[in-house]
Amino acid sequence: MRRATSILTAAALAVAGFLAAGPPAAAADADLVRNGGFESGLDGWSCSGGSGTTVTTPVHGGSSALKATPAGQDNARCAQTVTVKPDSTYTLGAWVQGAYVYLGASGTGTTDVSAWTQSPGAWKQLATTFRTGPSTTSVTVYTHGWYGQPAHLTDDFTVVGPDPGGTGPEEPRPPAAPTGLTASATSSDSVSLSWSAAAGATSYKVYRDGAAPLTVTAASATVTGLAASTTYTFRVGAVNAAGESAKSAPVSATTTGGGNPGNPGLPAHALVGYLHSSFANGSGYVRMADVPASWDVINLAFGEPTSVTSGDIRFQLCPVAECPNVESPAEFKAAIKAKQAAGKKVLISIGGQNGQVQLATTAARDAFVTSVGKIIDEYGLNGLDIDFEGHSLSLATGDTDFRAPTTPVIVNLISAVKTLKARYGPDFVLTMAPETFFVQLGYQYYGSGPWGGQDPRAGAYLPVIHALRDDLTLLHVQDYNSGSIMGLDNQYHSMGGADFHIAMTDMLLTGFPVAGNTARVFPALRPDQVAIGLPATTNAGNGHTAPAEVNKALDCLTKKTNCGGYQTHGTWPALRGLMTWSINWDRFGGWEFSRNFDAYFGG
Repeated sequence: MRRATSILTAAALAVAGFLAAGPPAAAADADLVRNGGFESGLDGWSCSGGSGTTVTTPVHGGSSALKATPAGQDNARCAQTVTVKPDSTYTLGAWVQGAYVYLGASGTGTTDVSAWTQSPGAWKQLATTFRTGPSTTSVTVYTHGWYGQPAHLTDDFTVVGPDPGGTGPEEPRPPAAPTGLTASATSSDSVSLSWSAAAGATSYKVYRDGAAPLTVTAASATVTGLAASTTYTFRVGAVNAAGESAKSAPVSATTTGGGNPGNPGLPAHALVGYLHSSFANGSGYVRMADVPASWDVINLAFGEPTSVTSGDIRFQLCPVAECPNVESPAEFKAAIKAKQAAGKKVLISIGGQNGQVQLATTAARDAFVTSVGKIIDEYGLNGLDIDFEGHSLSLATGDTDFRAPTTPVIVNLISAVKTLKARYGPDFVLTMAPETFFVQLGYQYYGSGPWGGQDPRAGAYLPVIHALRDDLTLLHVQDYNSGSIMGLDNQYHSMGGADFHIAMTDMLLTGFPVAGNTARVFPALRPDQVAIGLPATTNAGNGHTAPAEVNKALDCLTKKTNCGGYQTHGTWPALRGLMTWSINWDRFGGWEFSRNFDAYFGG
């Protein structure tokens, strides 16, 4: 248990001296902390995971205090680096309020120190002292809470001791604010910035709206992980050992449109469903002609490989012995044409739970292109759905950057899909139905190998989605059969409720750092490219979501209402719609899923 030390009481800490005030400052001493009363917001402070904010009540002194909230595996650490004098003694102090609040200093050059208290309900003073090493010129001071605990408060943070620069004109000072900041959009997901170098600066911090700052050493930066066709505002601060400057004047830039996936002819809000065309199960066989008009995209399940590594894909209608009411091939093709004449799209879906496809060689890649093209041509289909699951994708060779994959099965899949897209033109409909394991779990584990019992394939769809984002019509992640997944709030969300779908979809529409690396941000998708994947009934998969919860998720994502416990990073009225496994299971359930979709979007 991480709270082993919680058996210490506040009284015991007081006896030990952790709550006592430090010695009085000498005449030549100075308080070295910048904005220790948080009267200028978080200026000078950096809080992990965006955990910190300032509040006006309660405060200990002045008009503001720091409020920091631990979440998930983050302890809400807020820190500042201060310039100190070597071989000198300093007193560190702060007033805190909350359960398990810590105060400390690291990088002292001697013994790092900390103090803590369990102090709910009242302000208490934490204090300790440290001595710097013979060559130490800077120390990081911090406060943090504890995992799983409520928010804590900090105010009147001080570091008192010898002034490293004295009181004369040579006293170290932060640089002046950078000037000449300019920005230009370079792509659909990045913006290039440049500015005039600030005298005395050793690094710079680039600020973008409410995002965590990006630290660079040159007077230029490229900010990645942005959404297409979106305006962003940037400011820059200059940093040296004495602290950070005021921020530059702001500049705004708008990213480009991010490519054109053609005109797939979908309605503003579309319903996507899988049709069990090649097999039967407990839901029963549904003939193509009997699919209700509610369904805008019909995915034929499934085209399957002749072997895992061949790349050769075949599709055939369910055998009569298994599906007594199956139509003839001619009737099936005629029904497809009728659906298309009514504005519907019919795709071949490749893979599924049992259809493992590994394009490990260029020969397999070429066989995939040829065989899938034959299926599309024979049945006159509108496009392709990629439903690779299980071991079809692998990061076992050590890919760590989704922007530059090297694993053959991923590289060859991207190449094969691009070839098919080029062959059939801009109106070719391309969709994907990955599991959350292969997408959102990349937020924690992408490219990190086995860690904490996780499979190294976690997030393996990210390079595929990213490489094909300008060709992609729809991504409908399977928000089921996945267990709990961590969202951008660093909290785990469980299947079956509105919060799960809100959190998973918010990640796709906001973008997210992969494996916690803020230098590798997976860019946001356009809302018209995203649909939410759900099982149609409790029989269809774990994580069935009641219609009322589905509607709450749609309300939150498209209207910013009914958001419950998860607050989104935006509002997306253009969210494309819903996907379900499956049309057959929806019929089995009395068409509850599609009827609810029609009722919500005006049918």
